Amino acid sequence: MDGGMNIQWFPGHMAKTRRMVRNDLKLVDAVCEVVDARIPRSSRNPEIDELTAGKPRLIILNRIDQADPVKTRAFCAFFRAGGSEVLETDCRSGRGVNAFTGTVRRLLKDKLALRAAKGQSGMALRVMVLGIPNVGKSSFINRVAGRRAAEASDRPGVTRGKQWIGAGNGVELLDTPGLLWPKFEDRTAGENLAFTGAVRDEILDTETLGVRLCDRLRELYPGALADRFGIGSPEGKNGLELLELCAARRGFLVSGGELDLERMARVLLDEFRGGRLGRMTLDPVPEVRYGPLEI
Repeated sequence: MDGGMNIQWFPGHMAKTRRMVRNDLKLVDAVCEVVDARIPRSSRNPEIDELTAGKPRLIILNRIDQADPVKTRAFCAFFRAGGSEVLETDCRSGRGVNAFTGTVRRLLKDKLALRAAKGQSGMALRVMVLGIPNVGKSSFINRVAGRRAAEASDRPGVTRGKQWIGAGNGVELLDTPGLLWPKFEDRTAGENLAFTGAVRDEILDTETLGVRLCDRLRELYPGALADRFGIGSPEGKNGLELLELCAARRGFLVSGGELDLERMARVLLDEFRGGRLGRMTLDPVPEVRYGPLEI
């Protein structure tokens, strides 16, 4: 990781998913993209815009319960400025999910009016649901459907095949497998995906990842580690030193009395992913077309 990240993870099922998305677009009226509200930019596949060009778009900002609420509002404004509808959800509690079908009908109001004029009001609105692994896509679909309609897992690449799922209120969903892109060279985005578990932990060194996360938290949320682990101010300390302090406070030692940094890194990642470090958004707030976004 120290020399920059250039990880390739494009197994056959990812290429198959791309072909499936292209082939199935003609079957749907709109595209819904589920992203992780903690990393709204890093968790968006840059290929989806090209793959789905011309289709009305709805962006689901999921896991808002774990994300920084001020930054979430800013990202909502950014996506709406780009022409997408936006819905904020928390699939664990169900917050925001009930507004989904109404949002879809608002997004497609012109199509609904055209169908009504043609006497086709009974036709279902069909929506393709896309997202990279581990953004909560399957959990979102299950919440919307009110049943276990899609297979959910925290491991990349579990959802497979084509599924049409009734969402109520005249809306049907087309589930798709999680879609990653061929490779990334943006180290920050790659680290964000690893922090949240979108990339398999085995791809990256756990201890190094823990150090990187300490560095990022020191920069963005400097009180988080002190509050959670009681290590004092992070000022003047680098990520490795912070991880060492956390390990010492937790009493994580290996034989010989050395600090067990790998164990500490695993705990740190688990606590971040579980929201126990606080509500955080790691991506920087973007700018809209008319200039910097005020928050």
